[in-house]
Amino acid sequence: MDAIFSPLADDQSPGVAVLVRKGGRTVFERGYGARELRTFAKIDAQSNFRLASCSKQFTAMSVMLLVHDGKLRYEDKLTDVFPDFPAYGKAITIRQLLNHTSGLPDYEDLMVAEGKRKAAAIWSETRQIQDAEVLDLLKQEKTGKFAPGTRWSYSNSGYVILGLVVAKLSGQPFPEFLRERIFVPLNMNATVAYVKGKNEVARRAFGHSKDRSAWKETDQSSTSATLGDGGVYSSLDDLAKWDEALAQHTLLSEKEMQAALVPVKLADGSQPKWPANSDRAEGTAVSYGFGWFLDPYRGHARIWHYGDTMGFHSYIARLVEDKLTIIVLCNRTDLDPESLALKVADLMY
Repeated sequence: MDAIFSPLADDQSPGVAVLVRKGGRTVFERGYGARELRTFAKIDAQSNFRLASCSKQFTAMSVMLLVHDGKLRYEDKLTDVFPDFPAYGKAITIRQLLNHTSGLPDYEDLMVAEGKRKAAAIWSETRQIQDAEVLDLLKQEKTGKFAPGTRWSYSNSGYVILGLVVAKLSGQPFPEFLRERIFVPLNMNATVAYVKGKNEVARRAFGHSKDRSAWKETDQSSTSATLGDGGVYSSLDDLAKWDEALAQHTLLSEKEMQAALVPVKLADGSQPKWPANSDRAEGTAVSYGFGWFLDPYRGHARIWHYGDTMGFHSYIARLVEDKLTIIVLCNRTDLDPESLALKVADLMY
């Protein structure tokens, strides 16, 4: 395994953290490169990376905990939680937000349109869009991208809204709900949903991109402050605890967790397909549950997710029947953590 990763980074470059667990124990855990290029502090198992869309599994778990508490049902409508949401929200269910069939407009597209209307950039790296502003943009729309349940389209908007749903129904800020109901019970003591000025990321890895032959710190963008779709920072050590909790059904029973692991079907009973302009071949089948992709790898049952944001790429795969988990976190954008993780899987098999 070391031969896969050691050529990728040196002490003077951003790098990668790798965790492999088999049968409930860690068999490989190593960092390569630096978590930041000011002091060249080394990446290790305690370095905290922005998980980007791998955060969605924590958002989904939060929603499932509210269902467990009896405060929410998967078939509740968006307008049940936000009564002032426009009429198109009356047909959108919590389940559809979880599995990306809601048809909510993409908030990044709405940000661009709003900037054009006002003939000026509204959001930037230093003036980042907040969750409440995403909700406001969606409330200005009259219709969604498609009728809920008729298509599948990966939706960061949906997961931002789910974070707001959790906050409203729990009466707690979403980062606090995550901390109290997930991170503290699992002793994930360094994991946070990062809110600038309100909490800090210990041993923080900063994101980077290659600018010709030099590294440039590209850690934040105008959308880096939203929470439910990608705001969690975590480390290999803490993610090992998360993996163990999933394996042992620490937070939810196996029966309760099953809802997250059922591949979405469209309203007509068909399996959805990847749309054009996605990172998978257009027209191939999509298998997605709640915060997890569910398609197998070489015949081995797999739940997985990737994360892709300014300066960071991440990938978490749990090959559940083989009790094999592979996590690859990168604080640079020139590496493909999924292909690296699958090289590890091939070695293990």
